[in-house]
Amino acid sequence: MRIIITGGSGLIGRALANSLAADQHEVVLLSRSPGRVTNLPSNVRAVAWDGHTAQGWGELADGAGAIVNLAGESIAGEGFLPLRWSDERRQRIRDSRINAGRAVTAAVAGATQKPRVVIQASAIGYYGVHGDEALDESAPAGNDFLANVCREWEASSAGVETAGVRRVIIRIGVVLSTQGGALTRVLLPYRLFGGGRFGSGRQYWSWIHLDDVVRAIRASIEDEQFAGPINLTAPNPHTNNDFGKTLGQVLGRPHWLPVPAFALKLPFGEVTTVVLDGQRFAGQTTTRGLYLPVPPIGARPARPDQEERLMEHLLHTGLTSGLLSAATLAALALLRRRKEQQARAAAPAPARRRQPAGEPR
Repeated sequence: MRIIITGGSGLIGRALANSLAADQHEVVLLSRSPGRVTNLPSNVRAVAWDGHTAQGWGELADGAGAIVNLAGESIAGEGFLPLRWSDERRQRIRDSRINAGRAVTAAVAGATQKPRVVIQASAIGYYGVHGDEALDESAPAGNDFLANVCREWEASSAGVETAGVRRVIIRIGVVLSTQGGALTRVLLPYRLFGGGRFGSGRQYWSWIHLDDVVRAIRASIEDEQFAGPINLTAPNPHTNNDFGKTLGQVLGRPHWLPVPAFALKLPFGEVTTVVLDGQRFAGQTTTRGLYLPVPPIGARPARPDQEERLMEHLLHTGLTSGLLSAATLAALALLRRRKEQQARAAAPAPARRRQPAGEPR
C-alpha cells in the first residue's frame, strides 16, 4: 500500500514512516526540504512540496492507500525555549495547517482512483480550556486561539468526504517521547534537580505515548469503522503536579521547585497556555458517538499506568545512565511488588474449612 505523509519529517511522521516501512508499505514523505530528510528505510522516499498545493506530488495520490496529513508549524517552536505568538507567528501556525489541508483536498479531487482514507491531524486544543471537566469527542470546540486553529485545520480537508473518501480526525494529546516534543522540554529542570509544577499544577495533561499514536493511526488506516473525530489520549490523564511527581520518581530527582504562572507568561506570553491550561479526557475513544474499544492507546497490559509507562519508556530509550537505569529497574520492581501486595490485601480471605465433629485438632 502506498501511504503519503505530509509533515512526514516531524516526530510523529518519522515514527509512523518507520513503522509502515517495517511492514513493507511504500511510504512517501512530503517535505519542503527533502534533501535534509536522511537515513530513511529503502521503501521510504522524501518528495518535495511547497506546503500549500498539490503541485509536484498530487499524482501520487492516485491509487494511494492513505494520506496522513500531519503538516503544520510547531505550536511552541523547534527550539528548547518556546517562541512567543507574535501576529506573524500566529499567521504561520494557522496558514501552514489550513494550506496543507487544502492541498490534500486538491490532490484527492484530482485522483482518478481515490485514496481509501485521509487521516487529518488535529489536537485536543480543539476543545479549549475546561479545567477538570471530563470530556469526550462530543464536547464542542473552544473559542481561544488554539481552538480556532484546530477547528479550521480540521475543516481544511473536509472536502475529501464529498469525494467519497473516509476521513478520520485524530485529536492528539501531549505526546511522550524522548525524541522530541513536550517531554524533552520538561526533562531538563528535573535532571538539574530543579523540577516542579507549572502554575497551580492542577491542570490536566492528557498524554499519549508516541508508539500509541503510531498504532492508532495505523488502526485508523486499516479499520474502516473508524471515521470522524477520535481523541488520541491515554485513559488515565494526570494533573501537571502528579505528572511531575512521577517524572521525578522515574529520574530519581526531587519534585520541589514550582514555577509560578507569571514567571512563564512574562517571557513567553500566550504560548504558555500549552502547559498552564489543560483538558481532561475520558478513557473511551469514540467515533461519532459509537464507542469502540481501542486497547493499544495508552493501555497495554504490560504497562497499565503512567508511572510504569514512563519508567519503561525512559529506561528503554537509553535516556538514563547505567546507574540510574539500575535504580529505575529496582523502582519498577518495587512498584509492581507493592501493587501485588495491595491486590492480595484487597482480595477476600479464603473461607475457613469447618472441622468435622470428632476430628482431632
